[in-house]
Amino acid sequence: MATHATPAKVPENDLSKWEGETRYVARQPILDLRGRVHGYELLFRNAPEALTNRDAETAACTMLDNAVIFGLEWLTNGLPAFVNCTLEALTEDLVLVLAAKMTVLTIPASAEMTAKQVDACRALKLRGFKLALDDFTADPKLQPLAELADYIRVDFTALDTEKRRAVLRLRTGSPAVVAKKVGMQEDFRQACEEGFTLFQGDYFHLPVLLKKRKVPSNWLSHFEIVRQLYRDPIDVRQVSQLVLRDPSLTYRLLRLVNSPIYAFHQEIRSIQSAILAVGEDTFRRIVSVSVLSELNSDQPPTILHIALVRARFCELAANWCGLDPSEQYLLGMLSLLPVMLQLPMEELTPSLPLRNQICEALQGTSNRERSPLAWLESHEQGDWATCDRIVEANGLNHERLMRAYADGVVWAEASLRS
Repeated sequence: MATHATPAKVPENDLSKWEGETRYVARQPILDLRGRVHGYELLFRNAPEALTNRDAETAACTMLDNAVIFGLEWLTNGLPAFVNCTLEALTEDLVLVLAAKMTVLTIPASAEMTAKQVDACRALKLRGFKLALDDFTADPKLQPLAELADYIRVDFTALDTEKRRAVLRLRTGSPAVVAKKVGMQEDFRQACEEGFTLFQGDYFHLPVLLKKRKVPSNWLSHFEIVRQLYRDPIDVRQVSQLVLRDPSLTYRLLRLVNSPIYAFHQEIRSIQSAILAVGEDTFRRIVSVSVLSELNSDQPPTILHIALVRARFCELAANWCGLDPSEQYLLGMLSLLPVMLQLPMEELTPSLPLRNQICEALQGTSNRERSPLAWLESHEQGDWATCDRIVEANGLNHERLMRAYADGVVWAEASLRS
């Protein structure tokens, strides 16, 4: 007899904060030398129209309003939140609405700092805020603020090697140095050699692909498991045999099924019992997470988190696009396979259990099936204009998409914690 239980309640985001005026928030991870998330830069936008006609103080208030409404702890899972800040927000104490211990106030290096503003920065540090100096250059005029900064952020693409090294020599004290816009893994290696300790950019999205390399047999077996999972109904016996061939995957699966998130009253000790206990839909999701974890075992955990957010988002967005939710879940989940496996997508898609249109979407073809994923990719980069075009072209709704994104973030973090 199956062991019946309901999943333990996963902490949910208060979706009321997404109601009313449309708001955008994107979070871009800042990673350390080991590929772990150190914090997130938060990018806010209040509406589909750009804030081009608002003065600096209004823009600052809008940014702070968004930060309070969304909640920094939810947005960053308790990690430091890098929030772009105007000089007006500093001197008028507008930033005091934020949680000091979690907030890194990011100040543009191009700003003309007065003695009053430098004093305001000192006062904010005494309150517990940290400061980041953005787009730092080897300009001696920036030295007073550089001495206060906890982080110095450098645009890796804007400065050549000599200028970057001059920047690192100029800094005083021991602020962490962040390399922004690190686009390729070669850039990442170069930044490490130069002395940067934190990194932000697409380098973990754009791997060095190893052409002429075959898909290893154990990965093919994982693809076969996924293929069998999305047959309706599941062949329990066949899926169980496939999972049991991989000890690591079996361990991950049974550990996840027995975690507090599912709150079973007795231990689940076999794959078949797991299927019967949680039901087919939940089992599909559990195995998908386990397979994805295995495929990502040699890469930074951030990649797995992004893939899970994409999977959940695409699954939810499918309901408003007339697309198949299960198929969209797989599309989002598998969209980062080239990063995980260091292989071009065109060499991976023949082995995937997906229709031609979905495989084409994974390879970057702009089709109807790709619209949710394309929106999310643009959102991850803070490319609001492209988000707007996708919404308009597909008759979508901004608020619904942001709700789906919120759900995806919460669900992914709960899955990884388990």
